[in-house]
This record gives sequence, C-alpha cells and structure tokens, in this order.
Amino acid sequence: MLLSKVKAPKGANKKMKRVGRGESSGHGKTSTRGGKGQTARSGNSKPRLGFEGGQTQLWRRLPKRGFKNVLAKKWVTVNVKDLNVFEAGATVDALTLSEKGLIKGSFDGVRVLGDGELKKKLTVKAWGFTATAKEKIEKAGGTVEVLAK
Repeated sequence: MLLSKVKAPKGANKKMKRVGRGESSGHGKTSTRGGKGQTARSGNSKPRLGFEGGQTQLWRRLPKRGFKNVLAKKWVTVNVKDLNVFEAGATVDALTLSEKGLIKGSFDGVRVLGDGELKKKLTVKAWGFTATAKEKIEKAGGTVEVLAK
C-alpha cells in the first residue's frame, strides 16, 4: 500500500455550500434562509423556551392558583405491612428501606404508618411513627427509635 494512493472513503469530503453568490448559483437572493422574519436575520438563534414572538407567553396568560411552600419538608411514608420483607432481628432505617425499593427519590424524613400486621421482630428507626404503628412494632417484639427532625 502506497501513501500516495490512499484516498478518503466516499462521502467523507463534502464540498462546502457557498451561499449568497448570485441567483444562478441556486443559493442566491435569500441564501437558503427563506423569506423575512426572525430566523432570516443575522445572529438568529432559536428563541428561548416559551417565547411567542413578543406575544404574552401562555404561562403568563394562564391564571395562577394556590401556594407552593418551597420550605416544606417532604415526608415519605411506609406501612407496617411493608416491613415484613426484612428478616427477623434486622435494623430498618432509610438506607435499608431504599435498598429494598420501599422508598424512592429525595425526601426529608420517613414516617411509619400502622396499616397491616408485622410478623417479625425488627428495630425500626424513622423520623415519625403513628400510635398504631408504634404499638404493632412493639407487639411483634421489636423496638422503635425516633430520629431527630
């Protein structure tokens, strides 16, 4: 193989499109930019998301309702019946709950609710317990640890 005989594969080298070089070139007059308007101007970039050409945007025309507290804590709940997936004598906390897939996403704390029955002795650590949940865990021989908020 000679280096003088090596060629680029077909389609690797494309001829540059020369625009604005007269009508007969096929890329004259508007130079492939179409007619008038925002996208025909120099430096035209895609307008920002939600921009409607100067018309009041849809999100500003719609009525605003309610209040969203950005400082509110997000609590995730787990029922007592869901804790039966753990083996007896295990320590249950937020990390072990997420490993088992019982809780997902970001949250500020875990609260245990009293729905269902617990059949195993567990040590449960959470930020909150309902009275029935606490009663059912202790009835099964387990212990409850309330974490600081």
